[in-house]
Amino acid sequence: MAATVGTVGTRSDVGLAPHLLLVDDEPAVARASERILRSGGFQVSVAGGGREAIEKATATPFDAIVSDLSMPDVDGRALLRAVRNSGLDMPFVFLTGSPDLDSAIEAIEFRAFRYLVKPVRGVELIDVMNKAVRWHKLARVRKDAARDLASSTGEDRDDLESTFAAATDRMWMAMQPIICWQSRTVLAYEALLRTAEPRMSNPTKFIDAAEKLGLTRELGRAIRRHIAELLPSAPATALAFVNLHPLDLEDPELSDPNGALTPFAKRIVLEVTERAALDQIPGLGARIARLRELGFRIAVDDLGAGYAGLSTFASLEPDVVKADMSLIRDIQHSAVKQKVVGSIVTLCKDLHIEFVAEGIETEAERDCVASLGGDNLQGYLFSPPHRGFPAPAY
Repeated sequence: MAATVGTVGTRSDVGLAPHLLLVDDEPAVARASERILRSGGFQVSVAGGGREAIEKATATPFDAIVSDLSMPDVDGRALLRAVRNSGLDMPFVFLTGSPDLDSAIEAIEFRAFRYLVKPVRGVELIDVMNKAVRWHKLARVRKDAARDLASSTGEDRDDLESTFAAATDRMWMAMQPIICWQSRTVLAYEALLRTAEPRMSNPTKFIDAAEKLGLTRELGRAIRRHIAELLPSAPATALAFVNLHPLDLEDPELSDPNGALTPFAKRIVLEVTERAALDQIPGLGARIARLRELGFRIAVDDLGAGYAGLSTFASLEPDVVKADMSLIRDIQHSAVKQKVVGSIVTLCKDLHIEFVAEGIETEAERDCVASLGGDNLQGYLFSPPHRGFPAPAY
């Protein structure tokens, strides 16, 4: 169909209005969507097909793209691939009247932000695009901050390097048991990063410093060496859960036959948070397959804590799923949480996946999760993280 192109403006034309690229080969639909988006305060450029959209996307710094899935020249999936292969990382939203599994899977693989089924209410479309723009802005701010810090040679960077070095020198690993409630036995211990350096006492701050300094790989290797030194003294039947930063999956040392954890691979569960940027790891499937060949198992951490849960789940096909503590807190008082956790437990059983509920702090939470079929539990009710391998209280 003939292309219908909306008015193309610039940031100077409309102040700070977010600039969207709308792609649809049906002129009437494109005009209706354009009116909705403009009423939401967006600046909108329109492309009447995939080829035109590729030209516009590579020439203009859009804040997000919203595209029809089915188009005769270059369809939405091909457009998304072309955008990603061009190195562009703006959010991409699909609109489709004919959803199917293959397109949904490909949308996940190439990091689509949302997959919306027509007809979409105007208020929903505006809400989704506002969220997409906010996430893109946040990602740019973080990327710019990291770049500025990496290129800095001033006192702030020097101080961070000094503090990070001190924290690394004083690093240690705390262990927290994961128990099987029905049998009152220890299934595993989760290794948790700690340091005696007071300026990095918060593990998140420690990891953030590694990211800012470009030392994530070095920190990951140091953590794995510490864990490898502890494992010979662990209870013989207990597994060890090891948290991974997404960039750890790119480190060849992790899957090296001579790597620190490889001799213990059959006792190791590699725990990947759903917040990790797995979509940016090249050859993720092959990397995970190699780790499994060596004997490692894979866990998805923090399921339920954020938007990326389903895409992470699909990418990793985990052996273990851990429900986020936000789902567990006061679960005995929430019918919604009970329904969600019960559904996850049932799904895990159907897929032969181990389920772990973390963040158990009260007997009421413990009993509620157990009544839903969740037998593997972790939390301060049984033991806080400690040096060595603490015995849990049942």
